[in-house]
Amino acid sequence: MGGVLAGSPESFIDISRIDADDRKILNLLYAGLNDASIARQLAIGHRTVQRRVQRLMERLQANGRVALGARAQELGLLRPPRTPPSAPGAARHTHRPPVAPHPYGA
Repeated sequence: MGGVLAGSPESFIDISRIDADDRKILNLLYAGLNDASIARQLAIGHRTVQRRVQRLMERLQANGRVALGARAQELGLLRPPRTPPSAPGAARHTHRPPVAPHPYGA
């Protein structure tokens, strides 16, 4: 797997160095979790999350957590949001508000 060239040649980012655990952290950050919540969810230390986020910011050339999420999205490192699976053969219904009776009985 090669790198991705984002912007000018001096901003070459090698995404092959972003492993599965880094991607999990990126997705949880993008979902709005803080470091402590990410640590609990991944069963790793809070300080480990902080170090990995810092390393990701350096590797992806992002100067903050928001910029890190934007860069991860730009580079295709985030998985698409999950949609709940539907039961096979289940009809898809759209929610419609109840219709009020016509005031003149029509």
